[in-house]
Amino acid sequence: MHANVGDTLLVHGHVVGQADRKGQIIEVRGQNGAPPYLVRFEDGHEQLVFPGPDALIQPPVSR
Repeated sequence: MHANVGDTLLVHGHVVGQADRKGQIIEVRGQNGAPPYLVRFEDGHEQLVFPGPDALIQPPVSR
């Protein structure tokens, strides 16, 4: 997995009824874009994340 600061991390829910989590990557701590990532989620909390197979990295939308 490779990410850059400003990308969006989308983590899918693991069980029925669990919402997906979405946050902005604010720091990449691994080498060459590798995890872990410091992520600021939509509710405002920040967490160090080692994404699993249920996660997607989305680059920012260019306008």
